Order: sequence, then structure tokens, then C-alpha cells
Amino acid sequence: MNEQTKVYLNGEFLPRREARISVMDRGFLFGDGVYEVIPCYSGKLFRLEHHLSRLDDSLAGIRMASPHDHAEWRSILEELVAQQPCSEQSIYLQVTRGSTGERDHAIPRGIQPTVFAMAMPFEEPDPQLAEEGVSAVTLDDIRWRLCNIKAITLLANVLVKQEARDQGAIEAILIRDGIAHEGAASNLFMVENGVITTPPKSRFLLPGITRDLVLELAQREKLPCREEAVSEQRLQQMDELWLTSSTKEVIPVTHLNDRPIGNGRPGPMFRQMAALYADYKARIKAGTRY
Repeated sequence: MNEQTKVYLNGEFLPRREARISVMDRGFLFGDGVYEVIPCYSGKLFRLEHHLSRLDDSLAGIRMASPHDHAEWRSILEELVAQQPCSEQSIYLQVTRGSTGERDHAIPRGIQPTVFAMAMPFEEPDPQLAEEGVSAVTLDDIRWRLCNIKAITLLANVLVKQEARDQGAIEAILIRDGIAHEGAASNLFMVENGVITTPPKSRFLLPGITRDLVLELAQREKLPCREEAVSEQRLQQMDELWLTSSTKEVIPVTHLNDRPIGNGRPGPMFRQMAALYADYKARIKAGTRY
């Protein structure tokens, strides 16, 4: 990202190199904040209302009021998008509790939050991932028990993601009490006997925007789908595994713990869903409703 690229910080649009926050900011000291990542296709913010609703939920989960309503958020982010040199972007939005000038674990009253947003060029997922699939490993879920909050405290996610990379995989599928919940930075889908399954929403997984869209598309096309808990043992026996996220979209897992899933190639249900997702995205870019 160019240092002159404009970012948004507490009511101002300014070059990134000029953006400053206090070293006493609670986001810096405690990881006391939440965030969103919003794709922007052809200058259009993707499912913005869904992202803002999740932001509201995350803020409520850490006992913060939103500093803006949805109309104000939309205005800020659309102006940020308009100031960028490219139309395909990924917007990072972060809200921390702000700074009182003191380090104290107790939540202070009447504090002004720190609001930051930046736009980065959106990199389309490598088409080879859809053609060949990726490898994943299962690891113990070492995160806290409020994973439904999209908090900036991501050290546990970083560590399990790196452990997966150390083992030659691109993602860690996290296991808690014998149950698979999600990836370190993705939601999880499975196909068994022609039925698409994803773990149900709970405090142990992030309610993904792409996750919900995949379910919407499956239901719209009358593809069998359900939300159901899946054991680690059953996970390896699935016909297909997929990962979903706002930046990765939908990608197939063809090997888990160095063993093939199905025949070790992306499956037919994945190809059908990938086509449905691509069509939905193309309609967004064209400005037409689905």
C-alpha cells in the first residue's frame, strides 16, 4: 500500500503515513476492540448491511455502543472507497475503545472510541485453488470462548494458522471437545451423501457473512443443506470439505491431515456452489439484483 493512500481515522481522511493513535489506546494495550473486513467489487461494498449488523453485534458483545449508525458508516466507507485508485478493494474497519491516558483493566466511562478504516487492493483468489484444492490440518481450538465476537485479539488464531503452515497446510480446522467448529480464519462446510452441512452458529465460531451467503444460495437452488455439529472423526469421512471467508470466498479442501478427502479432488457440489457464488458476485459488480 502506498504511504500516500488515504485512510480514515476519527473523522478525517488523511495519508496513511500521517495517521497516528495514542500508545495508550486500549486496542494497542489490551486488544480491546473489534473489526470487519468488507470486500468491494467494482466500487460496490459487498453485503455491507450484513457486515454492519455483525459489527453491531461484536460491539455489543464487548459492551460498546457503536459510534455511528449504518447510514453514517455507509457514508464514511463509500467516501473512503471513492478516494482509492482501484475499484476492487478490501476494506478493513476497526473500532477500539480508545484511550484515557491510563492503563487500567476496568472499562472506563465516557471514553471516545478510536475508529480506523483503510482500503487495500482486493486480490482475487487464485483460480488454481479451485482447480486443485488445498490442504488443512485439525488442531486444538486454543481460542477464548466468545469466538462469535470479531475481536482484534487474534494471537491464538495467528499461532494455529502458523502451526498449519509449519505442517504444509494453508488452514487449521479447529477442534473443541471433539467437535469441528471453523478454521483459524474461515468457516467450514462439508458434503456428505449429497447434503451440504455447516456447523451451527454458536459462541465457538464467527457468524461468517460468506457462510450465510453460501447457505442462502444453497437454499435458493434447493440444494440439500443443514446446520449440524460434526465430530472430528466424522470430518475425515466427508465426501467434500470447503472453507469460506470474505477474502478467500469458497475454496475446496482436498487433503486433511495428509489424507485425501473423497477422491482428493474438488467435488461436484463444490463446483456447483463456486459457479453460484461467481454468478452472484458478477451480478453485484454489474449492479443488478439477484
